Amino acid sequence: QVQLVESGGGLVQAGGSLRLSCAASGRIFRASTMDWYRQAPGKQRELVAGITSGGSTNYADSVKGRFTISRDNAKNTVYLQMNSLKPEDTAVYYCHADFLRLNEYWGQGTQVTVSS
Repeated sequence: QVQLVESGGGLVQAGGSLRLSCAASGRIFRASTMDWYRQAPGKQRELVAGITSGGSTNYADSVKGRFTISRDNAKNTVYLQMNSLKPEDTAVYYCHADFLRLNEYWGQGTQVTVSS
């Protein structure tokens, strides 16, 4: 049984920062690609950032230079540092684990609201 638990969301003014955390239970973390997705009201869920088991990262164009994804394998945790936040970053942010393309898991989501 794998569980992903996000934390760190909240309300912040434009230009501010937040750090999201996703703690994973189970033994798959080290071998998994970990991603952050987000879904704004009325929009499709979109990939924000990802990090492979080897540490390679990728970002959506809309967040490049502002967001940083990282992972701590000793703590089974992936982070998303979000700087220079904009109102259009407002969404529910979801943690996602892709275990060797065999299984995938989702967290329950955490709300991020950026006020103008």
